[in-house]
Amino acid sequence: MPGPSPGLRRALLGLWAALSLGLFGLSAVSQEPFWADLQPRVAFVERGGSLWLNCSTNCPRPERGGLETSLRRNGTQRGLRWLARQLVDIREPETQPVCFFRCFWVASRSRGLFPLAERPDRVELVQLPPWQPVGENFTLSCRVPGAGPRASLTLTLLRGSQELIRRSFAGEPPRARGAVLTATVLARREDHGANFSCRAELDLRPHGLGLFENSSAPREIITPLSPDPPRLAAPRFLEVGSERLVSCALDQLFPATEARVYLALGDQNLSPDVTHDGDALVATATATASAEQEGARQLVCNVTLGGENRETRENVTIYSFPAPLLTLSEPSISEGQMVTVTCAAGAQALVTLEGVPAAVPGQPVQLQLNATENDDRRSFFCNTTLDVDGETLIKNRSAELRVLYAPRLDDSGCPRSWTWPEGPEQTLRCEARGNPEPSVHCARSDGGAVLALGLLGPVTRALSGTYRCKAANDQGEAVKDVTLTVEYAPALDSVGCPERITWVEGTEASLSCVAHGVPPPDVSCVRSGELGVVLEGLLLVAPEHAGTYRCEATNARGSAAKNVIITVEYGPRFEEPNCPSNWTWVEGSGRLFSCEVDGKPQPSVECVGSGGATEGVLLPLAPPDPSPRAPSIPSDLAPGTYICNATNRHGSAAKTVIVSAESPPEMDESTCPSQQTWLEGAEAAALACAARGRPSPGVHCSREGTPWPEQQRVSREDAGTYHCVATNAHGTDSRTVTVGVEYRPVVAELAASPPGGVRPGGNFTLTCRAEAWPPAQISWRAPPGALNIGLSSNNSTLSVAGAMGSHGGEYECAATNAHGRHARRITVRVAGPWLWVAVGGAAGGAALLAAGAGLAFYVQSTACKKGEYNVQEAESSGEAVCLNGAGGGAGGAAGAEGGPQAAGGAAESPAEGEVFAIQLTSA
Repeated sequence: MPGPSPGLRRALLGLWAALSLGLFGLSAVSQEPFWADLQPRVAFVERGGSLWLNCSTNCPRPERGGLETSLRRNGTQRGLRWLARQLVDIREPETQPVCFFRCFWVASRSRGLFPLAERPDRVELVQLPPWQPVGENFTLSCRVPGAGPRASLTLTLLRGSQELIRRSFAGEPPRARGAVLTATVLARREDHGANFSCRAELDLRPHGLGLFENSSAPREIITPLSPDPPRLAAPRFLEVGSERLVSCALDQLFPATEARVYLALGDQNLSPDVTHDGDALVATATATASAEQEGARQLVCNVTLGGENRETRENVTIYSFPAPLLTLSEPSISEGQMVTVTCAAGAQALVTLEGVPAAVPGQPVQLQLNATENDDRRSFFCNTTLDVDGETLIKNRSAELRVLYAPRLDDSGCPRSWTWPEGPEQTLRCEARGNPEPSVHCARSDGGAVLALGLLGPVTRALSGTYRCKAANDQGEAVKDVTLTVEYAPALDSVGCPERITWVEGTEASLSCVAHGVPPPDVSCVRSGELGVVLEGLLLVAPEHAGTYRCEATNARGSAAKNVIITVEYGPRFEEPNCPSNWTWVEGSGRLFSCEVDGKPQPSVECVGSGGATEGVLLPLAPPDPSPRAPSIPSDLAPGTYICNATNRHGSAAKTVIVSAESPPEMDESTCPSQQTWLEGAEAAALACAARGRPSPGVHCSREGTPWPEQQRVSREDAGTYHCVATNAHGTDSRTVTVGVEYRPVVAELAASPPGGVRPGGNFTLTCRAEAWPPAQISWRAPPGALNIGLSSNNSTLSVAGAMGSHGGEYECAATNAHGRHARRITVRVAGPWLWVAVGGAAGGAALLAAGAGLAFYVQSTACKKGEYNVQEAESSGEAVCLNGAGGGAGGAAGAEGGPQAAGGAAESPAEGEVFAIQLTSA
């Protein structure tokens, strides 16, 4: 049998797969539980509100389903596995709708819970008492009926905007509705008039609704009246017709401004004036007693606040008590007349006059007297007493008696002697007794000044004197003499105490210094700077009394002081220090003889020569004080004896003065030459430096600050600059001296150049250097026959160009100055090849002998005879040079003695026989 086709096999395979999947799904449905769900499951609903509920299931094909509820429905919407329905006008406190479905013969349910939410529309605060005492507790109670759920409700008690207590009711059952909050509060002073309230908050925001709030109406609290009664202040007795102030006070009253006060005396309302001070009040009023109210009456004070009142009562007795009647028969009477005084009162009053009581109440009292001066302005007192309600009341009355009498000037009111200080303003008083008041007038007895009595004015010493004071009234007059003394501080003027006083020595005098002042001052004079030394009494005047004195005048009003200069004049007196008996005039000092003579006034002085060269010569004197007119200073003054005479108006005096003349040191070119010359090797001697002056000056010389060297002989190191100083008692003089040291010449150096040999035709130079002071003159002596010799300008160098055999030989250099001569020699040889010497020896020798003989003869006959020959003069003549013939001879001899030298060499020989050689060679 053939198998199925491939397509069939694929179809069968797909069907099998589909069936397998279907069977698998059916098994899965049969294994998973299905459910019913209600949304929302829990929700709060406001009363009368609406709500959509959604009922659904997970069953693929539910057989049956629905929503069970007793609430009214407004609309329904359906689907395969869901149902939506709107519930309206919900008013039940709690609703539990059920969502149900039937799936595969199995039923499933879901129940919801929808409590009813009620807003806090009623918030009630329990009524508060109208008055609440401060410091006591009161209760605040807040009720919110029906609002809920309670678990979402919060209540707050408030004082104004301040929270007192806040409570939340979380955790209460969902069905619970309404709430009550109670708190105990302490009444404070500041709570007066405060508003208390309650606030309710229903917070349904977590359940999808809002926050609902409401507050109660505010309640006001008022604090009450103080428990203490008011305090009355009133008189116990009140006289008819009089007015007295009464007051009523109450503390701890709050609020005091709202209290009402009633104040009355009997049936009379007093209409008080009320003032407040914090928690206290004071009510004051004026009580006026009338005759109709006489007797016992009550004073009432009533304070009302917040429906409560406090009251206080006091008893006041109103009485009638007229003052006594006091009369004088004559209120004004002349002295010596009789007067009657009478005192009377009411029927029940007892009177007393001047301490004398009446016999019975209601009876008057009288007093008679003879008026005297002492009775003027006398007061008479009448005393009346009355018993009222156990208290004794007293009234007095007085009357004054005027007695007329003539003036009296007593020392108490007008003293006989007045003493006033000068300067301050005073009120001058002279008071007289009398009635009527007397007028007083005071004037000088001589009709001079009048005192301005009773007026404030300055007191001057011109007011001093005696015055007659007269007091007068219509009863008569009185007269009295008074003395006025004005005291003032001392004054020292130039008349009584001159600034300068002159006394004469040997006379008697006293320092009289009179001061003006009242009382008379005490005057004392003390020398300035000498405490306790008082100058007083008659003195025998001596110069030591001269000086400045301090005079001081003192009295009770002050003191004054003044300096008084006393000058004591006396005749001239010579004193050795100021006018010496021996005086030395120093030439050039510019000083004059000072002869100061003691004397007052200053004496005039004149000194005139006496005897010898000074006879009649006027000695110039130095003025006491330097002035432009001082006498000229003489350049020369004759020593000798002078007589000095001093004269003033009190006498004269004379003194002998011996004048001697001296002068300061002086050096010049004649006494101390500025240039001096010494010779080396001579004995050492001091500088030739002397000075003029009296007394004879001492001269000291030093070189650059070093002392004079101690040595035996002069050396050239002694040359230099020396400073010489001459000194005596009147000063010094100095001079600078330059010393030069001269010495004999010495040829220090004699040398040939070149130092090697000299060939014929070659050049050579001889150099001679000499040391000497003054500088030496150089001279040369050359070998005979040496021609063409050149010399330098100062003869120190000898030069030869193109040397020949004749130039060979001994040369001598001599140095000469004023102090001697010194010479040195040197031998020069000119040599060539031995061939030339051998060939030309014969012919040259013959010619040389002939020339040498002729030259020697010429030199000896001319130059040597002359004694000295100048080489420079011989340069162009070709003659031999010979200086200082004697020396030359010696030199020649020495040169001859030297003998021949080795060929090619040169020798030098000084004057003492020293020989130096130089080899001269030729090509």
